[in-house]
Amino acid sequence: MVADMETFSGSIDDVRAFCAVVDFATLSAAARQLNETKGSISRRISRLEKAVGVRLLSRSPRSVSCTAEGVEFYDKAMPALALLDDAGASVRRSRSIARGTIRITAPIDIAIEVLPEIITSFRQDYPQIAIEVIATDATLDPVAHRIDLALRVSLAQMPDMQFQAFPIAEMRVGMFAAPSYLRGSGPIEVPADIERHALVLPRERPGVTHLVLSNGAREEKVSLRADVRASDFACVLKLAEAGAGIAPLPEIVVVNSLSAGRLVRVMPDWGWSGLTLHAISAPGRQMTARAKAFRDYIKARL
Repeated sequence: MVADMETFSGSIDDVRAFCAVVDFATLSAAARQLNETKGSISRRISRLEKAVGVRLLSRSPRSVSCTAEGVEFYDKAMPALALLDDAGASVRRSRSIARGTIRITAPIDIAIEVLPEIITSFRQDYPQIAIEVIATDATLDPVAHRIDLALRVSLAQMPDMQFQAFPIAEMRVGMFAAPSYLRGSGPIEVPADIERHALVLPRERPGVTHLVLSNGAREEKVSLRADVRASDFACVLKLAEAGAGIAPLPEIVVVNSLSAGRLVRVMPDWGWSGLTLHAISAPGRQMTARAKAFRDYIKARL
């Protein structure tokens, strides 16, 4: 029976009590060690013996000794308890030590244009942390998809989900175009001029898109009809780089395009804000140290 440990269904605490009795030679000493009563330890031993179907201890008024089956059980139970204790300690350490794997989801544009450099820099500081990125504009349930952090701008897309949202960065949107497009276009000095240009607009919104642009001193409303539409900002960015037209894009996703000269900002003083990038996590869970480290790192970088 003892050899069939893979089917053991008894209490781990009962096993621990048995091993303590063997280690300390008496029920009383084991009870003191485990901060239980002698009667409680005795009941644990009886319950364990019933679970395994054999007698593990020979008990007399003055002494306790192992049966042959008890010795065999003890020899196999002690390493198993050590493994369980080590597993528990490892999980507890993971809460305070940044290591392990972080599973992150982000919109395609953020995943392609923003995360690579941040992840590379982050892992130089935390080489013991592995990162898995799920690039999608779909809204994933953090619990169902085992997501540690979901980077999202619109919280309205998650109405039926329970989540905790932590603000990462304010997202200002500006108007951008490729130098090749601007060389053959007319002047763009005020927001109304944009309406006469080819436009690349994001998301799947049919009809006219109305934008309210601000320069800090005043606001102007413009009505834009797309010449080209794309379902995500990543595609809008590439279309703008190719010279398809002027595109509204979040400043954080065009940093590399601007530094490489693939895009320039149209009307630098004009844009709009009010959007916030959030780090979303499942509720009711203590955030791991690794997830918190990445959340704080990306907030500092952005």
